[in-house]
Amino acid sequence: MSVLSWQKSSYCGTGEACVHIATAGPDAAVNVSGGADPGETYLTVSRPAWSAFLQAVKSS
Repeated sequence: MSVLSWQKSSYCGTGEACVHIATAGPDAAVNVSGGADPGETYLTVSRPAWSAFLQAVKSS
């Protein structure tokens, strides 16, 4: 099992209840958490799904 290195969103204000992301490698799926403890509960999505999500957010 890989250890995930979580990164907090640069758009996060104060506190830890922000969006965090982590991957287990360059070709691995993207893990997304919105909680204060990102390793506790998170959603795993494919790279193409994550890219499509980011494109949709940026175009909004």
